[in-house]
Amino acid sequence: MKAFRNYINGQWVTTAKQFEDRNPIDNSLVALVHEAGKEEVDAAVNAARAALNGPWGSMTQAARGNMLVAVADEIRRRFDDFLAAEIADTGKPKTLASRVDIPRGGDNFRDFADLSQRFPTESYMFDTPDGGKAVNYGVRTPRGVIAVISPWNLPLLLMTWKVGPALACGNTVVVKPSEETPATATLLAEVMETVGVPPGVFNLVHGFGPDSAGAFLTEHPGVDGITFTGETRTGEVIMKAAARGVRPVSLEMGGKNAGIVFADCDFDKAVAGITRSAFENTGQVCLGTERVYVERPIFDRFVAALKQSAESLKPGNPYDDGMNFGPLVSLAHQRKVLSYYEKAVADGATVVTGGERWALPGALAEGAWVKPTIWTGLPETSAVIREEIFGPCVHLAPFDSEEEAVALANDTPYGLASTVWTQDIGRAHRLGSRINVGIFWINSWFLRDLRTSFGGAKQSGIGREGGAHSYEFYTETRNVCVKL
Repeated sequence: MKAFRNYINGQWVTTAKQFEDRNPIDNSLVALVHEAGKEEVDAAVNAARAALNGPWGSMTQAARGNMLVAVADEIRRRFDDFLAAEIADTGKPKTLASRVDIPRGGDNFRDFADLSQRFPTESYMFDTPDGGKAVNYGVRTPRGVIAVISPWNLPLLLMTWKVGPALACGNTVVVKPSEETPATATLLAEVMETVGVPPGVFNLVHGFGPDSAGAFLTEHPGVDGITFTGETRTGEVIMKAAARGVRPVSLEMGGKNAGIVFADCDFDKAVAGITRSAFENTGQVCLGTERVYVERPIFDRFVAALKQSAESLKPGNPYDDGMNFGPLVSLAHQRKVLSYYEKAVADGATVVTGGERWALPGALAEGAWVKPTIWTGLPETSAVIREEIFGPCVHLAPFDSEEEAVALANDTPYGLASTVWTQDIGRAHRLGSRINVGIFWINSWFLRDLRTSFGGAKQSGIGREGGAHSYEFYTETRNVCVKL
């Protein structure tokens, strides 16, 4: 039986308590995972703090960058290992994981290593009261020990999105991946060991949230900053923990993202775009679209076209040609999503397609499968419209004016992302400034330049990462004043 161990101070650490990692494709057992307790978390944080004053702390920026490039190269060399681990944990199609998760997971180290060489600081000359001059200049220093709490939907990509810039800035990290997806984090620890990253720079602890590794890590006074991606309720708990010691947080949390489709859109591209934003990765994307507002003249046509597109999705073995729709991450998450499918019917929804568990043959029958689902006819007060489901489902409703579309999109406690489809570029820009989200796409979705800001508004998060914004979080700026 495969075992996933903790990695602390350059050593692989086992514990007496383990939990199961299961494959959502067929519920088969992938591995036993060693759960870290207070003792292991404390050791990991202490190792990370000691490493700040070791070889890592004295390493030049160029040398650190070269080491991170070596990490990226080793991920690429072990591409097939990472691909198999990602698929075993998530069940996502090989075509998706090999195109997005693994290459972008590795590139995060390469790109942030490059950015770290070119990130500027400020300097000012000014006149002093005695008639002389002085120069002020900024010095960026590592924040210290960073706790990285990463999610299960894009396990490698979203973990390295945080670990890459944290290490590029000279910090050390303690990573707590989701208990649902421990495999690629464990492989990354192997990569760190292989390329010679000094002990204590990268530490890995497995476990859960409350009364487990997650809580022990975020509450630890030796942690200098916490970065988290996940649901809003967990983010609130982390923010409370970070208040003790006044430690900064970067939180990218839940969303109930809106798509807006105007009658003048490129119809086929809009259908294809909403299909991706609603159903890619089985709807398990924080930036995904769970509610779409379509201008009334094309509403019925759009519903019919999206139905046809959703029904063309093909579930099955993730390695099969043509398979483009995976299971949910776990049977527990399947139960959650199906409960919303039931709520939708209870609230009066018209089920355009789906709305139930997907019964597949053979061993796949034991997996966490649900059908891609489209609803119409729900009131805006329904929990299905108000709450994040994080599954392959979307509600479509008509609108009659730009003002109405903006009001509907903004009528949510969340504010992560939105996408609009129109050929009126003036209108598109107006909506970009009026819809209260962190990321707004025009005639596209999930199109990302890593130099741009990433984060949410309202209950979708606090702080921004990406490009220069990552360096604002992962470093402290010290002002040095020189009297000339």
